[in-house]
Amino acid sequence: AMKSAYELAMERFGGEETPSPISDAQKEQIAEIASRYKAKEAEARLYADEQRKKTTTVKELDQIQADLAVELASATQRCEKEKQKIRDR
Repeated sequence: AMKSAYELAMERFGGEETPSPISDAQKEQIAEIASRYKAKEAEARLYADEQRKKTTTVKELDQIQADLAVELASATQRCEKEKQKIRDR
């Protein structure tokens, strides 16, 4: 029988174990990381908005949007990686 996405994810991440609780200090560090990356996301969006105002072609607009999508995805990935390092301590 085929496994659900949940079952596959649980296998990948070590089974049905519940994660150990994180400390208040870890929660604070994770919140700081999230806040820092929200600021980076806002900066990227503002920069993209400024670039859109200067552009004259659809091709340039598409490139600005593609660049923004890549930057946001990369920032999200870095953010999650940093937060996971805190959780793993």
